[in-house]
Amino acid sequence: MTTSAWQQLEAEFNRFENVHMRDLFAQNPNRAKQYTASACGFTLDYSKNRIDDAVLKALFELASSSELEQKRDAMFAGDIINTTEQRAVLHTALRRKKGDSVLVDGENVVDEVHATLTKIKQFVSEVHDGERKGYTGKEFTDVVAIGIGGSFLGPKIVTEALKPYQQQTLKVHFVANVDGHHIVDVLAKLNAETTLVVMSSKSFTTQETLKNTETAREWFLASGAEFKDIAKHFMCVSSNIAKATEFGIDEDNIFPMWDWVGGRYSLWSAIGLPIALAIGFDNFEQVLTGAREMDEHFLTAPLEQNLPVIMGVIGVWYSNFFGCQSHVLLPYSHYLRGFPAYVQQLDMESNGKSVDHTDNNVDYATGPIIWGGEGTNGQHAFHQLMHQGKTIIPADFIMPIKPSHTETEHHQMLASNCFAQTQALMQGQTAAEIEQELLAKGADAAEASKLAKHKFMPGNRPSNTLMMEELNPTQLGGLIALYEHKVFVQGVIWQINSFDQWGVELGKVLGNRVLDALQDKAQPELDSSTQQLVDMFKAQIS
Repeated sequence: MTTSAWQQLEAEFNRFENVHMRDLFAQNPNRAKQYTASACGFTLDYSKNRIDDAVLKALFELASSSELEQKRDAMFAGDIINTTEQRAVLHTALRRKKGDSVLVDGENVVDEVHATLTKIKQFVSEVHDGERKGYTGKEFTDVVAIGIGGSFLGPKIVTEALKPYQQQTLKVHFVANVDGHHIVDVLAKLNAETTLVVMSSKSFTTQETLKNTETAREWFLASGAEFKDIAKHFMCVSSNIAKATEFGIDEDNIFPMWDWVGGRYSLWSAIGLPIALAIGFDNFEQVLTGAREMDEHFLTAPLEQNLPVIMGVIGVWYSNFFGCQSHVLLPYSHYLRGFPAYVQQLDMESNGKSVDHTDNNVDYATGPIIWGGEGTNGQHAFHQLMHQGKTIIPADFIMPIKPSHTETEHHQMLASNCFAQTQALMQGQTAAEIEQELLAKGADAAEASKLAKHKFMPGNRPSNTLMMEELNPTQLGGLIALYEHKVFVQGVIWQINSFDQWGVELGKVLGNRVLDALQDKAQPELDSSTQQLVDMFKAQIS
């Protein structure tokens, strides 16, 4: 990029490259307070980053000069910002209040959203109250939710994160992988008479989802049910009504999916039906409420106090000026252990692009590699690389303050580890400090000098600490929306379309051709390596 804001940041990087955060904290006793922001029950301490006022000023100027506020407002208004597919991007409309108006092609989509929510509420109530029963008259005890990508990750991770809110009489099982072990293992422990299947596929043709649903149907019919009984046990979220009814699903049990909702942004829609079944509709509504509150914060807060903007621009600082290629998410919460995988899809599918809005190849890094794991497990695994490796890995530490259990000492230990890791990453430990410790413990001078080199911790490794009041439905909705908007901020700055995903399409097309070859339905032209793999596989299973 050649904008003045970008050039200013290059100058700031040259000034800041060798500045250590230890010195920044020593020079400014108010640094932590100065670089902390709060909203919607979240407190973000971003003081342990390689920044100062001048860096932040330049970063906010970069966001402003990228027309972030205008593009944000255009998204919320329903303008066509997904330019390669000519679509509006309105996952935010899925959590708007009843009576609000967002027009797409002259129609108020908020009305459609709330009509669907009413349908979900009624359906969930009938299942939970035992009014809706299986074909033998028994109440449902289990739900098999079948999807892939956003249709799977969002519902699964939200349901997992809100385990204390789950219904005790209805258990939801998630299936995504086309590997037959997954669906077979899930179905093996269920009773077809009391099992409800919810299939999520906008097109009703997604290969993995359709195959798993067909397998579930075969299992259901093999249990003694008839084809007509499918209507009582199979539901779907899809826009392809013809395919769904042909499959055997009653049209009244088909929930809509709109083109202006991308899969990785869809848990707020009828894709969230398994969530509502698992935790109850009222709690699902609270998830929507939390997201709406974060939407309002993102829309109204000044850039300098805006949590998604702060996190977004700091991420750009590391990706594009420090050359950091990955970003790690570290939730210190067992129930949030799946959250890094959710953000991984959200971020990498959104911003893993190399062509800008003017159809030109970019010459700068875009989306980082997103990964992570739950604390404190990661401390005994990959944190070693974070502390002493040559690679700088910016980190987000996520810590709910109030647990859902009563084991106070456990939670204190968890929090102490979280905070200590951010301190260790920031300050490190010099070789001289380590050598003095070893000498004080009785080591001889030569051994102390040698070992100090191996124990040296450079510090100056950046991190955010995001505190949540507690992990409840409202806060979880806000957390997810926070990361959605952070991804949007970065996509705007990088001048890319965060809402298409053409990179996943070629593999699907070629996968179908290879499947034809494996099943001897056709002989597509394959490269020599792929053909060799096909031949080896066929030889072993024939």
